[in-house]
Amino acid sequence: MSLRGLVAAALLAALAFGAHRLWLAVSVGTGFATKMVCSLALNSGQDPERVLRTYVSDEIAPLGPWLRVGVSPGAAEGSVLGLVRARAVHRDGLGCTLLPPGAEAALALPEGVAIERPPLAPEIPWPLGAAVPDAPPPPALDAALARAFAEPDPPAGHVRRTTAVVVAHRGELVAERYAPGYTPDTPMLSWSMAKSVTAALVGIEVGDGRLALFEHAPVPEWSGAADPRHAITLDHLLRMSSGLAFDESYGPLSDVTRMLYRAPDMGAFAARSPLAAQPGRVWSYSSGTANLLARMLRDLADRDLAAQVRFANERLFDPVGMRSAFFEPDASGSFVGSSYAFMTARDWARFGELHRLGGVWDGRRILPEGWVRYVTTPAPAAPDGVYGAHWWLNAGDPKDPTHRQWPSLPTDAYAAEGHSGQYVVVVPSAELVVVRLGLSEPDDGRDGTEELVADVIRALGTEPFNSGSVRPIPPGSPRVAGPPMSP
Repeated sequence: MSLRGLVAAALLAALAFGAHRLWLAVSVGTGFATKMVCSLALNSGQDPERVLRTYVSDEIAPLGPWLRVGVSPGAAEGSVLGLVRARAVHRDGLGCTLLPPGAEAALALPEGVAIERPPLAPEIPWPLGAAVPDAPPPPALDAALARAFAEPDPPAGHVRRTTAVVVAHRGELVAERYAPGYTPDTPMLSWSMAKSVTAALVGIEVGDGRLALFEHAPVPEWSGAADPRHAITLDHLLRMSSGLAFDESYGPLSDVTRMLYRAPDMGAFAARSPLAAQPGRVWSYSSGTANLLARMLRDLADRDLAAQVRFANERLFDPVGMRSAFFEPDASGSFVGSSYAFMTARDWARFGELHRLGGVWDGRRILPEGWVRYVTTPAPAAPDGVYGAHWWLNAGDPKDPTHRQWPSLPTDAYAAEGHSGQYVVVVPSAELVVVRLGLSEPDDGRDGTEELVADVIRALGTEPFNSGSVRPIPPGSPRVAGPPMSP
């Protein structure tokens, strides 16, 4: 071939490569839009056009003007210019699942799944029952919630879009507020708060002896002793210290977006990640890690989606009164443990309260003894004590605790956190759980959650329903009862 021919072939190859990347990026964006509109419309009861216009289009700009998503009772269909298409199906009790081509036949609702769960007793106070105070919160607390819903002035390119705030103090629901279109009965999207729920389910399996924290992670792709990933343990995965290469940058071609919006089996996608560092040495946040854990739960249930739903309901959700809670599965029938748990804001507060109480609920142990202390102990490789085991921490640098995620909050605070401003913040020293949910843009931490929790702590220290000020944890005291998990 002549030089001119080689140059022409190289240009054509480059154009084809670029066209494929462009198609892949548009496909990811279309999948994101279709999945999110499906979930927020059919799970959370939101207007699909409003979701598309005010949230989804911001997330996938500049695709917005060319994107269309239609919603029917059992599905959502999305397309860009009618050329790149995506489809998500909705099933009661299981939410929305984004479909790869030809997968719908495998997604029939499994027989025997108890979708309907008995309601909580209306006369018993929250959290054991459904009764909540009908009196308005004290003025200082009410003002704290009002500030959480107020948009920045000037906005400076940021919108909070707070959808719900729930405050529980000493086991009582003391304040809540919702944006228009949202109510105490609206199931709310978790984004990455789902990781903390996944950790709880994993903890139950550890307590049952079906998983072991400090043994080789049961990932079939790594089972060979010669595979360098064979050394990865469940503990490494929970602490985001596996050493696996996984791009969590949220670009249109990153690992996380291709996994969430292109992969039929998200755990299998993550299992293909190569090793980039020795396990335990480097902390690197990864949604792929959480979906590996969710796939382990699926495999323990013999790939039976009905069994997974029963396990989650019977061992975690229903005993704690989280009757609205469910996970959306991927097309393989595995919970999307990284991102897609739904429950009401009150149930998110119950989830936080379970952890504040050390995993015990109404005298019954739900999480293994020591599990809450384990997940809230800083991962050795995490900088500034910022992460435990699928929970974010406020511990700070051991040499300088003032250098921490939320400087205005106590060092014992920890949180389940998710994209667009989802938080369940637990502050044991204040006997406090604060849930803040929203559709914030951009996802830059300026959603006001630290200020909200600080405001609530100040309000609880001065209002008459609080018998005393916030009590700091004495040095050396454990965050919760029970010994730490150890090898």
